[in-house]
Amino acid sequence: MTTTPSTAPETVDVLIVGAGPTGLLLAGDLAAQGVSVTLAERRPHRTSNMTRAFAVHARTLELLDSRGLADELIKTGTPLSSLRFFGKLSLDLSRLHTRFPFVLITPQYQVERLLERRARTAGVHFRYDTELTALHQDAGSDSVTAELREPDGGRTALAARYLVGTDGMRSSVRQALGLPFPGKSVIRSMVLADVRLTEEPPGLLTVNGTGDAFAFIAPFGDGWYRVMGWDRAHQAADSDPVDLEELREISRLALGTDYGMHDARWISRFHSDERQVPSYRTGRVFLAGDAAHVHSPAGGQGMNTGLQDAANLSWKLAAVLRGHSADPEALLDSYHAERHPVGTRVLRSSGALVRLAMARTPLQRTVRTIAAKVLSAIRPASDKAIGMVSGISIAYPAPRGAHPLTAKRAPDLSLREGRLHQLLRDGTFVLVTPGGAATPASPTPLVHAHWRGDRTTTLLVRPDGYIAWASDHADPAALRAALTR
Repeated sequence: MTTTPSTAPETVDVLIVGAGPTGLLLAGDLAAQGVSVTLAERRPHRTSNMTRAFAVHARTLELLDSRGLADELIKTGTPLSSLRFFGKLSLDLSRLHTRFPFVLITPQYQVERLLERRARTAGVHFRYDTELTALHQDAGSDSVTAELREPDGGRTALAARYLVGTDGMRSSVRQALGLPFPGKSVIRSMVLADVRLTEEPPGLLTVNGTGDAFAFIAPFGDGWYRVMGWDRAHQAADSDPVDLEELREISRLALGTDYGMHDARWISRFHSDERQVPSYRTGRVFLAGDAAHVHSPAGGQGMNTGLQDAANLSWKLAAVLRGHSADPEALLDSYHAERHPVGTRVLRSSGALVRLAMARTPLQRTVRTIAAKVLSAIRPASDKAIGMVSGISIAYPAPRGAHPLTAKRAPDLSLREGRLHQLLRDGTFVLVTPGGAATPASPTPLVHAHWRGDRTTTLLVRPDGYIAWASDHADPAALRAALTR
């Protein structure tokens, strides 16, 4: 950390560094709640086409639905109701209990486009071509000061009540904090491209690994295909040249054909790491998305995990800044407590998939075959796998003695006042009670809704769609306590 210029800095409630999907969703959420937000991005503008992420899973679509964006995003891509790996393992996503029982194949820039539009409409101040060079926070201070390099090369200071780093694997925020990023490189020299194909693959999702090579092909639905490949025999540095012929050869090794790949609109080489920062919070500074955790692209969980980080953090920051939290420090600490374990699980599950794809020895390939058969044939094991990959099964730690529904995801309930996701669009809590129950006094804004039928359970649903409190009995005192917490 370093000191900042002596001139009085600009002030803002929240400074977000990094305008990828995670930063854009976080910024839009906060601004929609009346929080002043500046979003700084080192790129001169948002790029299109050249983005790595391409899969939007069911839980992320639910979060986008509660922001009024899911249906529009679905029109930009191709829904896949099943995932097939290694020719043997098939996961049936249509069994998911959600309005979105599929994975949506659509490029990351489509997600960013919708989230940026929402953020601008909500009043976020964008500062492109602006890089964080240092930050400073003192114990007991009510702000953190960031030093920014402007487009003209000048330096300015900006003071924020809170700062969030959503600036990727090489996060300048994480580096300014001096935080370690322990882990290792899992796989080198992966080739990624968007191409056109002369021959259409037989399945919507094509993936296979031979031990010495693996390849993945997914359609965007507009004639372009996302292709990713790796060849054990060709381990080049990220900076080494790459061309379409190299990717064609990898595809032929892994899939038996290259499907007539041609006209790559972009192509790049990269390596895949497994890393996670030890703490997602340092004083008034938070890390989210790839700034906090990176892992293999297997399963397409990277962008989704980051967006879910943002949804968890945004309502907590808004509650604290608007004075709606009885214990601000505990609420902000709960971001790390809830999301760090999720990041760890994603590292493990995506890492397991990529290691299965790289299985080389007879024993390793036998293990892969057995695992594929178990997951395909045993319903509980398959359901657990699709729940993990889709994000639908994510739950948070619940207090001792809490109702069994507490800290679990709330499905898109059909209520008298409309669907739950529609009622969450104001970014407030939703209280669901039996019909006839009066709206209680609440220290925090909430929407009161009622069951359509004769259910007697009372639910208090957080703005991110998780159940904060539940009871099977009418207990006004317990409800008041829950609303206060």
